[in-house]
Amino acid sequence: MLSKRLYLVLLIFSNLTLLSCKRDIYHQNNKAHQKQVKEATSALLEVPKTKIKSPRDTTVLNDRWVGTTNFSIRRPNFVVIHHTAQDSLAQTIKTFTLTRTQVSSHYVIGRDGTVVQMLNDYLRSWHAGRGRWGNDTDLNSSSIGIELDNNGSEYFPDEQIESLIKVLKSLKEKYNIPTANFIGHADLAPGRKVDPSVYFPWKRLSEAGFGYWYDEKLLQAEYEGKLPENFNALDALRIIGYDISNHQAAIQSFKIHFTKENINSPNLVIWIC
Repeated sequence: MLSKRLYLVLLIFSNLTLLSCKRDIYHQNNKAHQKQVKEATSALLEVPKTKIKSPRDTTVLNDRWVGTTNFSIRRPNFVVIHHTAQDSLAQTIKTFTLTRTQVSSHYVIGRDGTVVQMLNDYLRSWHAGRGRWGNDTDLNSSSIGIELDNNGSEYFPDEQIESLIKVLKSLKEKYNIPTANFIGHADLAPGRKVDPSVYFPWKRLSEAGFGYWYDEKLLQAEYEGKLPENFNALDALRIIGYDISNHQAAIQSFKIHFTKENINSPNLVIWIC
């Protein structure tokens, strides 16, 4: 009888342990994250050296240190949307938690609408990489990155887009992000990136208040020859924000976002935004 009771106790304990591990499979990741946050915070709290306090340190340039309360921390002004080009939410989370990948994002949204936040909005995520939008050449420092679980060759489920819109609404209200500043990875990195692919519903996002879409009446005017004679399509792309140093790459990125047709064609059909 005692042996039987002991067996039951051990069985229950074993099941509870397994359940606990299953619930908190990212415990070590979160612990490492907290450690790195503390290290970054300590750098912010460090008092700059002065010549008086460090007379032998020839690298010190400050004669005095006078603190001011007139400051704030990073405030995101853009949202950049990506697709993960991977097979599952779990795979993407693993990729973003491996140090060697050197890539991350603030949010990852699963196909079923699950929202996973991986960084505080005020921290600089490594999601945008090399690129440009308008005069901004460091989008990592000025934007929030959102990754959608999608392999790049499939449509985005309604549940996923609905969750995305909820997140965008919250971010727009919290940081007063302009409507025009919701863009795709391909927009800021022409020729280098193509996400979130031609399957992404930019028009639906625009209707919800995130990013602009073209005016169909003005588009019809183009075909009727009513546009100004001096209209320059490449200048229009530049004004929108595209880097036109590589004309064909800029045209391709524009088509991925707006026309979704003849992506690889070198010709730019004029679409008015």
